Amino acid sequence: MRGSLRTVLGFDYGTKQIGTALLQAPLDFATPLGVHRSRDSKPDWAALEAVIKEWQPQICVVGLALNMDGTSSDLADRCLRFSRQLEGRFSHQYNFSVEMQDERLSSVEAKELMAELHSDVDYRKVPADSLAAKIILERWQARR
Repeated sequence: MRGSLRTVLGFDYGTKQIGTALLQAPLDFATPLGVHRSRDSKPDWAALEAVIKEWQPQICVVGLALNMDGTSSDLADRCLRFSRQLEGRFSHQYNFSVEMQDERLSSVEAKELMAELHSDVDYRKVPADSLAAKIILERWQARR
């Protein structure tokens, strides 16, 4: 760890795109970083590695897409698979751990925030995924 500064990357996994965000503790807020497209439900691993290499996180937090009643979903299974792949591909080289965070309604909250700021927003052109990743990280931070 760089002194008292801890760097955490957040991921809002989706089959079409993955939102990323950054939290540097002891700060209590996260910053959206961007959205990385997936092809045929496969992440752009080179783009994700570039983010990891740039920020050198100690922890990566992946949103877990549970059903509203807290049960697992098909997307939750994919989120878990993504987290295992992220860890398997990069954690030894970049020395980070991976944690999961319940992401229920994070995308809804992100879209509501965007709508408040820009009433005419088109989510196909301006995806809310990195803002959802920010919300996931802030929930993770609050839980600690």
